[in-house]
Amino acid sequence: MHERTQAPWWRSKGGIALIGFALVAAFYILREHYAHALGALPYLLLLACPLMHLFMHHGHHDHRAGPAGRPDASAGR
Repeated sequence: MHERTQAPWWRSKGGIALIGFALVAAFYILREHYAHALGALPYLLLLACPLMHLFMHHGHHDHRAGPAGRPDASAGR
């Protein structure tokens, strides 16, 4: 009894067409507003730092670690 899983929306014909139209629209919008887009680039770089910290640190921290971030030395004794 194998259940069929549904493919993600972006792998369907409509999803591929939507992504294609979005890429073409983004190209023309950036082409017309090139100076505005480059003016926002430093702010986007600053915004990327906290977003990467939020989304990329899952499973990175060891909750059994001591206060200095190292495993507690007394736990093995």
